[in-house]
Amino acid sequence: MEYIYASLLLYKAGKEISEENVKKVLEAAGVEVDEVRVKSLVAAIKNIDIAKVLEQAAVAPVAAAPVQAAPAAAPAGEEKKGEEEKKEESKELSEEALSEGFSALFG
Repeated sequence: MEYIYASLLLYKAGKEISEENVKKVLEAAGVEVDEVRVKSLVAAIKNIDIAKVLEQAAVAPVAAAPVQAAPAAAPAGEEKKGEEEKKEESKELSEEALSEGFSALFG
């Protein structure tokens, strides 16, 4: 997973996704680099339009969590807290969907 994150970080920073750059990012994060995985990742990414994959991941439907009945009247502070938790949960689901998409691409 960290290899994919390294490539996404390089992409977002507008840097070339090369073996050398991926290694630098991984080493900076304290990850022990596996040369074979780096080579495989860079080779696979050369054939992929990352912008298109990210766009599709953002649009892809995500399984919703089971809905529970809400209390009849919640104080205003609790209501805001609930909204923030939903936003965080939605963000986690989006990241999960993205990682699943990249996992499917890179095994």
